[in-house]
Amino acid sequence: MKKNVLLILILISNIALAQIPNGYYNSATGTGFQLKTQLHNIIKNFDSQSYNALRDLYASNNAKNGFRDRYYENDLTILDIYSENPTGPDPYNFSANESMGSGANEGDAMNREHLIPQSYFNEASPMVSDAFHIWPTDSKVNGWRGNFSFGEIINPDNAAPCNSGANNLPCKSKNGTLKGKFVGNNSITVMEPIDEFKGDVARAFFYFATCYENRMSNFYSTGSNSEVKAMFDGSNNKVFNETFLQMLAQWHIMDPVSQREQDINDLIYYQHQSNRNPYIDHPEYVQQIWDITMNTDDINFQERKDISVYNTADNTVVVKLENDAKSIENISVFDMTGKLVQTQKNTSNQKEVRVKIDKKGIYILKTEGKGLEVNKKIVIK
Repeated sequence: MKKNVLLILILISNIALAQIPNGYYNSATGTGFQLKTQLHNIIKNFDSQSYNALRDLYASNNAKNGFRDRYYENDLTILDIYSENPTGPDPYNFSANESMGSGANEGDAMNREHLIPQSYFNEASPMVSDAFHIWPTDSKVNGWRGNFSFGEIINPDNAAPCNSGANNLPCKSKNGTLKGKFVGNNSITVMEPIDEFKGDVARAFFYFATCYENRMSNFYSTGSNSEVKAMFDGSNNKVFNETFLQMLAQWHIMDPVSQREQDINDLIYYQHQSNRNPYIDHPEYVQQIWDITMNTDDINFQERKDISVYNTADNTVVVKLENDAKSIENISVFDMTGKLVQTQKNTSNQKEVRVKIDKKGIYILKTEGKGLEVNKKIVIK
């Protein structure tokens, strides 16, 4: 009987982890900054956990633990945005139970990266331990980023491997994460993640701007570090400097929500702090709130050769696998607001998948599978 009860509880837990709670966003009915405030009221009162509890979260054996690699090598090592190589072997890995610390070189140690640096909110709670913007990363690359903003760098093709202090700008980590001068202002130094994680980072920033909406102006005026201030405008509503807002919105569109993010969203809600990132559940909220005019010509991607994508005359998009070591499992189509339009499963493990899109427009096609996450822009005429 005890075994049966345990099995039932496990099944219930797995079912619960698979979906947005019923009614969670019922009060999110507005548009513009009114909608942002409604989302703030939904997610603000979460069950804050200790900073040390993040270690257990990252190491969790839960099937929804997106902080471990179930998506590329599927080896359950820590999925680090600064070392994951989506196109080949990782340069190094951290085990789930890796101790936290600092290292002299890449791959020596892992620690916790605050995507919004602690200095910006003076290491105050609950921001200092909020799992939605604190991720396990390589300590050396985390140190190279320091308190700098995220952004796109000038002359990325000229980036050499970073030296010990990462002051040989532009430079790059072993997985291609870039450090250099910002394209929007060459007096600002920024860190640029690889394409596969740009949307993840953007949605973490949108979450932070919403969850702590009523504190953002105070962070701006009292934060001890000026470097990251370049991303913000000092307001509670818009929150971001226009240049960085445009960039974050572009990252959000060009790298749509992945299975990893959905898993992390469920894990944090059901197993850790009991709130969600609304921009993972409803990517279209970004456009509804900030009303951003985007030049789709500016959406470009780093080269990825694992698949090829082309259109046919009847508005069918063909996705062809070019790397036999990988496989296509799922294809998702997103519109230019970030909203999921359709999905197609490759249950028969075909090397060529055809996706019919009836409505004219510009879309982002996300292909996910074994060792695979590739985004492509497509135009249906």
